[in-house]
This record gives sequence, C-alpha cells and structure tokens, in this order.
Amino acid sequence: MPIDYYLNIAASGLLTGLLYGLAALGLSVIFGVVRVVNFAHGEMMVAGMYGAVLLAGYAGLDPLLSAPIVAAVLFVCGWLLQRGVVNRFVERPEHMQFILLLGVATILVNAMLMLFGPDSRNVAVPYGFDTLELGPLLLDEVRVRAGAAAIVIAAGLFAFFRFTRTGKAIRACADSPLGARVVGLNIDGLYALTFGIGAAVVGAAGALMTLLVDARPQLAPEYTLLSFIIVIVGGLGSLPGALLGGVLIGLSETLAGFLLTPSLKSLFSYAVLILVLLLRPQGLLGKRS
Repeated sequence: MPIDYYLNIAASGLLTGLLYGLAALGLSVIFGVVRVVNFAHGEMMVAGMYGAVLLAGYAGLDPLLSAPIVAAVLFVCGWLLQRGVVNRFVERPEHMQFILLLGVATILVNAMLMLFGPDSRNVAVPYGFDTLELGPLLLDEVRVRAGAAAIVIAAGLFAFFRFTRTGKAIRACADSPLGARVVGLNIDGLYALTFGIGAAVVGAAGALMTLLVDARPQLAPEYTLLSFIIVIVGGLGSLPGALLGGVLIGLSETLAGFLLTPSLKSLFSYAVLILVLLLRPQGLLGKRS
C-alpha cells in the first residue's frame, strides 16, 4: 500500500488527537492544582457538545464560534460547583471525593437524557464534506479547523499560566498550598477559578468535537475514561503531557482502526497506557514523586 495512505491516516489521527488532548487538559488542570479527580469530566464534555448543538440549531452558530460561549457557560458552572460543593471535600479522603463527583456525573448524564433523549444530535456545517490538499495529504476540513482551534485554545491556556499574575498564583497553589496561604493568596478562590478553567476547556473541546462526532449522553463515560488514559500517559498534572498523550492516543486509535478493525481501537489505547506504566510510571512528561 502506498505511503501516502499511511500519511493521511496519521494526519487524521493527529488532528483528532489534538481534540483529545484539549479535553484532557481540563482534567489535568483541575487535578494538578486542586488535587481532585473530576469524575464528571466526560459529562461536562458532552454538555459542551449539546451546548454547541443548541447554539447551532437556534442561532445558526458554527461550533468554532459557539465554543467560546459554551466555554464561558461551563466556566461559571465549574466555578459554582467548586465553590459550593467540591471545596468542602478538598481535604477529605479520596473515596469521598470520588463518590461526590460520581454523583455529579450521574445527575448530569441523566439530566441530558431527560432533556435531549438517547438519540444522537449532530451539527451540519457547510464545509462538512470538504477536503484540503497539502502535497500528498488529503485532509478533512472539519478536522483541520477543529485541530487548529484546539491548538489556539491550548496555547492561550499555556500563556495564561506562564505569563499572567493569576496564572502564576495558581501555579504557586499547585506547588505549595501551605506556602501560598502564608504569602496571602486566596486558595479557595483560586481553586474555584481553576475548576472553572478546567470546565471551560473541556466544554470548548466538547463544542469542537461536534464537528467530528454526534452528541449523545452515552459518550460521557467513554470520554471520562479516555481523558484518564491520556493524562496518565502524558503525566498527571502536566499540561504539555496531556496534549502529547492526546496526540499519541489519537494516532494509535486511528492507525488501529485502519490496519485492523475500528472495534479494536480502544485496545491500542490501553496497550499504550500499559506500556507507559511499565516503562515510565510517572508518564511521558510527568515528574517523579
């Protein structure tokens, strides 16, 4: 088979992996700072997908344009959830945090089932069947646009944490919560802000994902598990690692679906996870504890 086929499959997997990585960034941000694993992550992503579906249906907005609106709504929801509920469990045992967020996930997925039903909802865009030719590559325009948007959002997130005073304060909380309290930082407020940012990022990823996948509530557990795999592969709490892990999982799934059968794509994701855990337990870009 010509090498061009493999290049096109790899490029498609790379672009899909950028969306996976963007979704995993939200999970990594929350865990890296608040030290709470968001088990409602996939439900928030699917909520973002339905937000894009509603904005496309009632306002005619392209998911690329509705992503900032969905992100803003999810930011407020995440901020309120952390401030009103999760913050009371930050210092409690992990199993209590798990039960709390599992309950939140159950409420969200059942609310979406009640509001939208079990059937798939899609977003039709004018460029849905267009392709871009770049040398030997023939790329789906929807994947190119979604991948480019994911890169822009991820770059903005990295710049926020690297260059802004608030971002540096959040990083200080992640490095030493006690030290941050000593110098007068509002830890509870920064935790709520971080949870809101994580929810906003995964909401934007969900909005962009509607360009590739139909929205349905049953996707939520799948995306939660996929994001866990990605952050473990990349390194817990590492933002670049989450993006790298997403790209690797996207490539592995796409190549497995092409070379073998689409039903085995998850098998390759787990294979990558096991291989990383065996060779580098802290993740590709994670730090040893």
